[in-house]
Amino acid sequence: MSDAAKQEGQILGGYLVPNKPHALLAPDKSPGWRSLRDSYDKVREQIEASDADLLILFSTRWVSIIGHQIQADPAPEYWVVDEDFHELGTMHYKLRMDAEFAETYRQCASVRGLHARTVAYHGFPIDVGSVAALQLLNPDNRIPACIVSCNVYSDRAETLVLGKAALDAVKKSGRKAIVVGVSALSNRMFTEFIDPAEDHIHSLKDDEWNRKLLELLEAGRLEDVSQLSREFSRQANGDSKLKAIWWMAAAMGQDNDYQGTVFDYQAVWGTGAALVGLVPSPGAGGGLEYDEDDSNYFHGDRNVIATAANTNKVDDSS
Repeated sequence: MSDAAKQEGQILGGYLVPNKPHALLAPDKSPGWRSLRDSYDKVREQIEASDADLLILFSTRWVSIIGHQIQADPAPEYWVVDEDFHELGTMHYKLRMDAEFAETYRQCASVRGLHARTVAYHGFPIDVGSVAALQLLNPDNRIPACIVSCNVYSDRAETLVLGKAALDAVKKSGRKAIVVGVSALSNRMFTEFIDPAEDHIHSLKDDEWNRKLLELLEAGRLEDVSQLSREFSRQANGDSKLKAIWWMAAAMGQDNDYQGTVFDYQAVWGTGAALVGLVPSPGAGGGLEYDEDDSNYFHGDRNVIATAANTNKVDDSS
C-alpha cells in the first residue's frame, strides 16, 4: 500500500505492566504473583478484543547507554535468564517483530534530533521484562511488536521526544497501535531472601506513593502522573525515574483525557507491580492545566547534572 493510500495511524490505548517475570515463571509461589498472572489474562483479553495491529513496548529492563535502540529482527528467538532471579529458570522466546515499523520509528526519532538505531542479529539479548510481557499479553504472536530501549542517561525532555517520535511513526505507518510501558512503580527490592508467600511492598512510604499514583491513573490523569513522576522517584525510588510513564504520556498525547483501569497492584520482591489500562476518552480531563515546558525536538545534552558553576544551557523549548 502506498503512503498516499494509508490512513493516518493512531494509538488506541496504553498499558503499564510489571517488569519482572515472576507472574510468568512462578505465579503459584505467592498469592500476589498469582493475582498478577490472572490479571494479565484480563489485559490480554482487552488487547485481543481491540483492533490493534501493533504493540509498542518501552521496557526499563532494556537499558541503553548511547542513544535509543529499536528491535528490528522480524523473528527473534533465543533464551534469557533474569539477572537477579536465576532460580526462576530459563525463558525461551520466539517473538514476532515489525521490522518495517522499527525502521520508521528510527527515522522519526532521527528527525526529532535523537540518536537512534535499529538492532537485528541472532542472539541479541531481548530483556526479561519485554519477553515476559509479550508472552503473557500476546502469547501466540498474533500482533507484531516493536520494542524500544530505555536510555539510562536520558532526561525527561529527551524521553518525551522519544515518545512523540513513536506517535509520529504510528501516524506515518498507518498502524493501529497499543503502547505498553514495562516498568515497576517503586523499585526497592529486598536484598535478602524472603518467603515469596510473604512478599510485600518494601516500605509503607513506597506503598502510599504507589497507591497515590494508581489513584491518579485510575482517574485517567496520565499527564499529571508524568509530571509528578520526578517527585515520586525521589520519595519511592521510582523505576528508572518512571521514564516509561514519560514515554507513554508523550506517545498518547500528553493530557488527562483517559478512562483508567487499575487491574491489579501487588508486590514483586518488594517492588510495586501494577497492571493499568488507559483508553482515550476525549474531554475526561476537563480543565486541568499543565505547568511544564514541552519539548518537540532534542537539541543535545542540557547539562542537567552539571555542577552549579557550569551555567551553560541549551534551549530545548522549541
